[in-house]
Amino acid sequence: MAEPWATLGIDLHVEPTGPGLRRGLTDALREAVRSGRLAPGTRLPSSRALAADLGIARNTVADAYADLVAEGWLSARQGSGTRVAARVVVPPSGTAPHPRAPARPAYDLRPGSPDLASFPRTAWLKAARRALTAAPHHALDYGDPRGRPELRAALAAYLSRARGVRTGPDHIVVCAGFSQGLRLLGTVLRARGARTVAVESYGLDVHWRILAGSGLDTAPLPFDRLGTDPGALSGADALLLTPAHQFPMGVPLHRDRRTAVVDWARRTGGLVLEDDYDGEFRYDRQPVGALQGLDPDRVVHVGTASKSLAPGLRLAWMVLPPGLADEVAAAKGGVDTCGVLDQLTLAEFLTSGAYDRHVRATRLRYRRRRDALVAAVTARAPEARVTGIAAGLHVLLRLPPGTEQSVVQAANWRGLALHGLARYTHPAARAEPVDALVVGYGTPPDHAWSGALDALSAVLPG
Repeated sequence: MAEPWATLGIDLHVEPTGPGLRRGLTDALREAVRSGRLAPGTRLPSSRALAADLGIARNTVADAYADLVAEGWLSARQGSGTRVAARVVVPPSGTAPHPRAPARPAYDLRPGSPDLASFPRTAWLKAARRALTAAPHHALDYGDPRGRPELRAALAAYLSRARGVRTGPDHIVVCAGFSQGLRLLGTVLRARGARTVAVESYGLDVHWRILAGSGLDTAPLPFDRLGTDPGALSGADALLLTPAHQFPMGVPLHRDRRTAVVDWARRTGGLVLEDDYDGEFRYDRQPVGALQGLDPDRVVHVGTASKSLAPGLRLAWMVLPPGLADEVAAAKGGVDTCGVLDQLTLAEFLTSGAYDRHVRATRLRYRRRRDALVAAVTARAPEARVTGIAAGLHVLLRLPPGTEQSVVQAANWRGLALHGLARYTHPAARAEPVDALVVGYGTPPDHAWSGALDALSAVLPG
């Protein structure tokens, strides 16, 4: 039977050096404390456990501890063991100081993140417990690169019901966020011989850079009140767009253009990459169905839990046409790169109905925030104008010509994080300059929302 100290102890890496075990151990421990490797308050193993780990006599460890206690490097109390003494440790000369983290803004109205304070911790923990209890042992092994079958089955059912997607579990690949999914798709497209991906004139520069990193050129399409115009698609091999709620302009793709996009893909053999950006959050009516439902053979539907739950989960999914799933899985590297426990938990969260309940609750919260933002801008800043449909986690706030840069600068001075539309304009876009703010209302917690509105109103013209 094992001794209690063998299983109840803690690990400590130390290498006694020099003449004599006692002196070598004392010097090694002293240097570990002096260098900061052992922080003040760190508990050390018992003398018996450390002696057994090092293969030396217990008295040698006890004497070394006693010497360092006498010198003030360690402290020892009856019942609490031996710890590193609470003292200021001066790093050795030449050690570079730790860089200071950038100051957080007083209010953050940048788009792209939900209210993290509303993450359903209790419901998620319950789902995690149920999922882990029911999971077979082999679920914790290296998995299928397409993702856990439980999650793919749950996603197929949910997306079919809630987003009008036509698919089955075999056509879904789980990935670590939208960026990884786009990177994988770019790799596959380039291997197929693609050269150019048409993109929207307004969007995320990180997506354009990912495609460029895959060896693909990006060509911006014109944009007007009906959304992205697919009339200039000639010469493109694929198209990336946000049809449900265009980011950042905030309009859905017109039904005639949805048809035109699918017709182009069928006629040319091109591929449409549908970014279902915050597609669940429509406040004035039922969300428009996924573009993939019009042609599952030519449209890749990409969704993510980043807006509905939290970006830190790093969970997204691609609904792929027949034949493409195997290529994407191969590009992923042969093993599942997403956390198995989070996949199992999300599967349980979806099938139990907890995900629907959470989305519906947050939909009400975000709608109230958007309504309050529109009311505040209308009352306090008549020269600014909210545009776009009632959906998503951001609004486009039109400004008088020539004022965007000064408003963003004034906001920074006041500790208000804001982004202008210029940040999201493709460098090759041929469009008239538009002064506007892309205001995200998902990030601030509820208790800070009124203060964020006051700060925004203070920097708007008029």
